[in-house]
Amino acid sequence: MDIKSIKKIEAESDCLCDSEKLNKVLDVLANQITNDLEEKNPIILCVMTGGVVPTGHLVTRLSFPLQLDYIHATRYRGETSGGELHWIQEPSISLQDRNILIIDDIFDEGITLLEIAKYCKSKGAAKVHSAVLVNKLHNRKINYKPDYIGLDIEDRYLFGFGMDYKNYLRNVNSIHAVKGM
Repeated sequence: MDIKSIKKIEAESDCLCDSEKLNKVLDVLANQITNDLEEKNPIILCVMTGGVVPTGHLVTRLSFPLQLDYIHATRYRGETSGGELHWIQEPSISLQDRNILIIDDIFDEGITLLEIAKYCKSKGAAKVHSAVLVNKLHNRKINYKPDYIGLDIEDRYLFGFGMDYKNYLRNVNSIHAVKGM
């Protein structure tokens, strides 16, 4: 895609959640996570690439000892619809007997998050928790629910704050919906 087309998508989009509201949502998530995990010595697993922005903003609000790593599994690979899960990178820290908190940008159908949770359990994690910034509202979900959800947002194609449109616009400091999608 050319830059002009990307700028047009952003300019014509609907802002569904501005940065001020996002900061309040992140504060609430951080408080919930702190209440549950501050004494658990957790490993925070950022789901790349979309989870990098919400993870970065969230972990700076967690004032307890933790370790941070990442996992990279994707169904989208730059496309606007998901396909088969593609594993790119496993965590470098041992998950054995540890409490894990998986952080991702969006809970759409739940396939990726469920598979990552299963992966963590297969590596001996004591307990696996998950947090998402956005829960997309629709009835296509599998039988899995994140432990921590920041926002419920309508079923539209979203970008910003880690979520992308064709690998662009992750850096937008608010959440937007693409017009017509």
